[in-house]
Amino acid sequence: VQLQASGGGLVQAGGSLRLSCAASAMIFMNNATNWYRQAPGKQREWVATITPGGSTTYTDSVKGRFTISRDDAKSTAYLQMNSLKPEDTAVYYCNVRLTLANYWGQGTQVTVSS
Repeated sequence: VQLQASGGGLVQAGGSLRLSCAASAMIFMNNATNWYRQAPGKQREWVATITPGGSTTYTDSVKGRFTISRDDAKSTAYLQMNSLKPEDTAVYYCNVRLTLANYWGQGTQVTVSS
């Protein structure tokens, strides 16, 4: 398994969750890690990216609420999600895109109740 996401669950609106994406060192080092999500009946959408140098970008709907980070020693990326809203409900996927390959984790369900 190249990528494994975990940390999802059920939380009330306003709550927090932290997702983890454990990767093999070979694909984690020197590559950006991305988080995507897919809500029921909707297309998968990009959420956040962190580069090997630590630069981060976010989709507008999560700016100020979500924080992406990485621990190179553990080959793991994280997505800290605060002030969660019902519209954040989705399956969350981590992703590492290489030149010749595109790796996806298995997805972790996040459900935010109102």
